Amino acid sequence: MPRSLSVYATGKEKVMNISVLAGTVLICLLGALPLRAATPAESERWSAERANQWYAQQPWLVGANYIPSDAINELEMFQATTFNPALNDRELGMAESIGMNTIRVFLQDQLWKQDPEGFKARLDIFLSIAARHHIRPILVLFDSCWGPDPQLGPQQPPIPGVHNSGWVQSPGKRRLMDKAVEPELAAYVRGVVGAFADDQRILAWDIWNEPDNPGGDVAEDVAAKVERVDELLPRAFTWARSVHPSQPLTSAVWVGNWRDPDKESVTTKIQLEQSDIISFHDYGWPEVFEGRIQELERMGRPILCTEYMARGAGSTFDGSLPIAKQYHVAAMNWGLVAGKTQTYLPWDSKQRPYVLIQPTLWFHDVFRQDGTPYRQHEVDLIRQLTERGTH
Repeated sequence: MPRSLSVYATGKEKVMNISVLAGTVLICLLGALPLRAATPAESERWSAERANQWYAQQPWLVGANYIPSDAINELEMFQATTFNPALNDRELGMAESIGMNTIRVFLQDQLWKQDPEGFKARLDIFLSIAARHHIRPILVLFDSCWGPDPQLGPQQPPIPGVHNSGWVQSPGKRRLMDKAVEPELAAYVRGVVGAFADDQRILAWDIWNEPDNPGGDVAEDVAAKVERVDELLPRAFTWARSVHPSQPLTSAVWVGNWRDPDKESVTTKIQLEQSDIISFHDYGWPEVFEGRIQELERMGRPILCTEYMARGAGSTFDGSLPIAKQYHVAAMNWGLVAGKTQTYLPWDSKQRPYVLIQPTLWFHDVFRQDGTPYRQHEVDLIRQLTERGTH
């Protein structure tokens, strides 16, 4: 990928001009490269040996799920009119300052459908910013959580007092259930992964976030949604592998029994059988977190926790991060800078908005928008454990 496009100037109009140029350069470069035939191994799941060799080359991976403080969801983060490289640069600088070396970032299929070249160009700029801060993102392709009806264009403002009130799924209920849309989803996966398949700025691809999460769907539709996801999930892995990425693929398990294969759900079986590296989510107390790691060790593959840290639920940096280091498990907490997602508010704010009374404890997130930490002790701990943070 072209690296010279990391100069993003100031102002969103200049950024958009650079984005167009980036897309043009990318097309020219890709068109000039000879196509290389894939070896059988490149089209299959990585062996455990290959996955462990890859992991041995990585530092201990510590980071956060990142959404800019001025974006309510992944659409607002990457649409041309709201893409904000200057803020990305500032906030990823905060992450670097405490020793974080990775982030998890959500994409959205409609961004590809609307403007594939512009989307790739903006993503390239974002990756250049992350690389300047020595941060390698995990990119999430699909997501079953929260709002089921994503729409391009201006996004709704945050609902006062409500956690993650504007987050949207990918592909969303209508596009998910319409089988005629499946070729578009395949084109999105192949297009995005293919464009960055050899890009060392990317750590890994997360194929589907919590695929069997009911999200914002009504109860009677959940079973049909999960059944459809179970059809598409292995295909999505195949679509990604068809363009031969140099980065590993994963999809994080998040509920159920992971110790006994006979007790795993259909979705969990697909995730564990398809993932090159094993990832999981846990928002429980430290002993629960450690138990989840032990359940997954039987797989004999690298383990990454791609979501944790919900203070009000008992998941904290103090409790979980030292355990992650002990087991050499990657750890990515939810949230970096408090902003429009309002994920510093608890999950129960969906039923009881915190409007008149604010919670005494932040749920997620590390920094305020002015760059000061919510808890100095927490950032000091992260610096201490990563041994690479700067003061």
